[in-house]
Amino acid sequence: MDGLRRALTDVVGQRFVTEDPDVLAARSTDHTGRYRGQASALVRPADTAELAAALDVCRTRGAPVTVQGGRTGLVAGTVPENDDVLLSTERLTTIGAVDRDSMRISVDAGVTLARVHSAAVHAGLKFGVDIASRDSATIGGMAATNAGGLHTVRYGNMAEQVTGLEVVLPDGSTVHRSPKVRSDNSGYNLPSLWVGSEGTLGVITRVDLTLRAIPKHRVTTLTGFDSLASVVDAGRALRALEGVDALELLDGRGLELAAGKLGAAVPTGRRWYLLAEVSGAHDPLEELASVLDRIAPPEAPAVAIDAAGSARLWSARECFAEVVGLFGPPLKFDAALPLDELAGFAEDAVAVIADAAPAAIPVLFGHVAEGNIHLNVLNCPDADGVYRRVLELVFRRGGNISSEHGVGSLKRNYLDMALSSEDIHAMWAIKRAFDPGDYLNRGVMFPDSLRR
Repeated sequence: MDGLRRALTDVVGQRFVTEDPDVLAARSTDHTGRYRGQASALVRPADTAELAAALDVCRTRGAPVTVQGGRTGLVAGTVPENDDVLLSTERLTTIGAVDRDSMRISVDAGVTLARVHSAAVHAGLKFGVDIASRDSATIGGMAATNAGGLHTVRYGNMAEQVTGLEVVLPDGSTVHRSPKVRSDNSGYNLPSLWVGSEGTLGVITRVDLTLRAIPKHRVTTLTGFDSLASVVDAGRALRALEGVDALELLDGRGLELAAGKLGAAVPTGRRWYLLAEVSGAHDPLEELASVLDRIAPPEAPAVAIDAAGSARLWSARECFAEVVGLFGPPLKFDAALPLDELAGFAEDAVAVIADAAPAAIPVLFGHVAEGNIHLNVLNCPDADGVYRRVLELVFRRGGNISSEHGVGSLKRNYLDMALSSEDIHAMWAIKRAFDPGDYLNRGVMFPDSLRR
């Protein structure tokens, strides 16, 4: 270890290599606090060249590496399992000027999502992806996990925003794929290989992002419903509108916890709520009101047409980030199901959880237009007794066990519920082609059976 530390220090400087056990312990725990690992060192390079050199040092010395960005992931994808060297991109923070002609911006991997939003707005534009952890989540990690978020229904996941990138490969070489024009079919679409690869094929160091025009008008509504099936039907009807930005499902139990335990000013009294947002060049209020009149219950929805009112309604969605931590580390599920299966899945999942962990509290929210549901189980000490049974419910109902959070370490041994054996082995062949020593993000994505 002394030789490895000296070599890394030669690359990044003494200040940016640490073996402090307290620092490593804090960095070896995932965002939820439920999953913990063990690391041997932390290295924080300042730029792409230092990062490439640090990777080469680790590879030649046989030291496994776990890559870390903002560490806001929810599937233990940045938790070291092999006494790893932690490689952080947090010092890669350069943000380029907005190119208004092409509506693009180029940013380092360690730039936070909030900074990208700020830069875009300052230029009179917007970035299409938003997630609750925007102040901490970094663009490199979001690209590596193909993050989705609150506006996926309109703008898509990170893959739809990335127009180019720079990535350091496991052998220490660097690939730059940054087309200056949108129309470029010169060979493979290389960025698509690394977006969503969860750090298993290389370390993303810089990303080119597409930006969007800011709509002139925006309307936000929050409507209560008595059944999940009614929310799904409402989501279907609203999705047909032009300019739908968000269709968010909110669990009334979660809002009751937010009101009672957090003192949050949120609505209560209905079992489910649907937060909808529509925007465009023309005022969408009349068309939105017409649809709501057909689908909503007798109780009038809350409506906001200005920024302050919209923020108040969105606070009902944002409060779930605090709610899910009220009883300690939550057990989290991220799945996508066919819309016709959502209500049945929710009912079955509640029954399974009650049987396995009677004191647990299931709270469900998510992006209903995509069938992307986040089931959080609070007060659940028996994680093993619940986890597989709920994933099996998703599988039996034709869903995907990993929607927008990725596979990480948490779901690697359940990958056969999502992919065929042929799919998994094809991905493994790509991994081995780029990283034959299997030292980069070794615990992520691939089942343990492939490494035996």
